[in-house]
Amino acid sequence: MKRTLPLIIILITLSLLGLILLQVSYFNNLLTETSNQTYFKAKVAGDAVSTELAKSSHSGKMIRSTWKGGLSLSSPFKLQLFKDPLVNERFTLDEINAKIKETFEKEGLKNIRFEFAVTDKNDDYEMFSRGYEKEFWDTLNNKRVFCPIVPKDAELEVAQRFEILILILPNFEKQIWASIRWILVGAICFTLIIIAAFYVTVSTLLNQKKLSQIKSDFINNMTHELKTPLATISLAVDALKNEKVMANKEKMSYFNNIIKEENTRMNKHVETILQAATMEKQELKLNLSPLHVHPMIEQTIDNFKLQLQDKGGDFQLLLNAKNDIINGDEVHFFNLISNLIDNAIKYSKDKLELKISTHSTKNYFVMRFEDNGIGMSKETVKRIFEKFYRAHTGNVHNVKGFGLGMSYAKQVIDAHKGRIMVESTPGKGSSFTVEVPLSQI
Repeated sequence: MKRTLPLIIILITLSLLGLILLQVSYFNNLLTETSNQTYFKAKVAGDAVSTELAKSSHSGKMIRSTWKGGLSLSSPFKLQLFKDPLVNERFTLDEINAKIKETFEKEGLKNIRFEFAVTDKNDDYEMFSRGYEKEFWDTLNNKRVFCPIVPKDAELEVAQRFEILILILPNFEKQIWASIRWILVGAICFTLIIIAAFYVTVSTLLNQKKLSQIKSDFINNMTHELKTPLATISLAVDALKNEKVMANKEKMSYFNNIIKEENTRMNKHVETILQAATMEKQELKLNLSPLHVHPMIEQTIDNFKLQLQDKGGDFQLLLNAKNDIINGDEVHFFNLISNLIDNAIKYSKDKLELKISTHSTKNYFVMRFEDNGIGMSKETVKRIFEKFYRAHTGNVHNVKGFGLGMSYAKQVIDAHKGRIMVESTPGKGSSFTVEVPLSQI
């Protein structure tokens, strides 16, 4: 796992980088190709419009005559009987605009903006669209298309003497980008999805690795916790076989009590593990009833007085809540209070100072557990409610337990529709604040 995980991360990272580079190259080529195709289609559309305008405008008859006489005209000359009307004499600005739009739609350029103008054979403007003058001078961002308005059968030298339709495509590159934006957005979205999947995969692998380590620590701790009472029971049983001990009732009672206490301790460990299995299956069921919390806190403190004395500790009770009645499960809520106090004692320094205070708001009963213990790092605060997680204290076994107490406490609070908050500073202590809805009965 140690070698495989970095290899997986490197391979997937290289694959993502390669995919992104290929997409960038593809879009550069797509942009160039789309730009060329759009310009070509605009040229085709412009030529189609100019041809249509030519059919309507240049319909006059021409007569070619040869004159050889006293005027000494030695070459043929052309006599134009009718003058062709100009484009602006046959069409309005709106009509030409409509023709260009229609032709653009046929060529698949419906969303391409344009400006246009018509010039005569002397390059003077006959007409131009509203935005034409503004866009004409921006040769950097705009594209121009020149389409002579010449009948199909006109000769090239004659075509040079006809009018010209000029098309301008403003902000050409921006319009091209706009035409392929959905392809770009789709590619970006799918790339982000792939990156997200990569992140989730790596996170899952890291979590699995972390969980594997936590479970390994749990098995080590469980083995240690069960091995100690078993060894003590074994020694007590061996002592009971001694004839001197058998003859002394006090010693018999002493070793019997040791066996009973260690057996109770083992049963408690087994019950804790079974309780964790029940929580894993989300089978925490509550027998809800109105509870007074203050007496429960006082009773729990009484149960821990001996442990507090061993730590040379002292406690302070500030039960200030005017309303301490909640709708809760007596067993689970009692265990919750016990776990919070037990946690403060386990991770305390000498001369523990434990302060338990309560108050009530309009809708919630609030209790706070503060200690001057070893405190927790930010990483530990984030993970304190994870199952099997235990704060690192330098020695796996210097603090008893399986890392299930806080996970159980969090689940009990969630089942009671409350919340628990943690504040801690390494070396200065920790505080746990619990909020539970007040009973409405």
